[in-house]
Amino acid sequence: MEDQSFPGGHGMRIGIVVANWNREVTDALLEGAVNTLVEQGVAEEDIAVQRVPGSYELPQGAAMMIHSTTLDAVICLGCVIQGETRHFEFIAQAVAHGCMNLGLETLTPVIFGVLTTDTFEQARDRAGGKHGNKGVEAAAAAIQMAAFQHLTDLGGDEPGDLQ
Repeated sequence: MEDQSFPGGHGMRIGIVVANWNREVTDALLEGAVNTLVEQGVAEEDIAVQRVPGSYELPQGAAMMIHSTTLDAVICLGCVIQGETRHFEFIAQAVAHGCMNLGLETLTPVIFGVLTTDTFEQARDRAGGKHGNKGVEAAAAAIQMAAFQHLTDLGGDEPGDLQ
C-alpha cells in the first residue's frame, strides 16, 4: 500500500473504537486496520483501541476518546447485519449520522468502518474475505483525513497545498 501520493502515518495518534457485537467480524476489521496503520508508519503505541458493546455505541465511544485524549483521527469499526425487522435500518442510520455529526462538531476525522450487510457471510467477505477488508479501507481513510486536517491547520506546507 506504500505509495508516494499516500501520506504516511508517522507521528499520528489514531483511536479505534470497536463493537463487540459480531466479534468474529469486528476482530478481523480491527486486525486489518491496525496492520494498515502500522504499515503506513503509525507507531503501535500511538494506536488506542477501545471496545464498546455494539455498533450503536460507536459514536459515543468515539466522542469519549476524542474528549479524553489527543487524537488525529478515530476509526469506528462495527458490523450490523439485516434481520427480520427494521431494527437494522435504525441502528445503521443512527451510527452513520452519529459518526458524521461527531466529526463535524469536533473537526476530528471520524471514520465510518461499519459493515451493513444482509448476511453474516457478506460481512465475513468484507472483513478479510473475497471483498477485501473494510478495516484496511478505514485505516487508509483515517491517515488521509488526518493528513488533510494537518495541512488545513498549518495552512499548507508545500506548493499547491491549502493556504
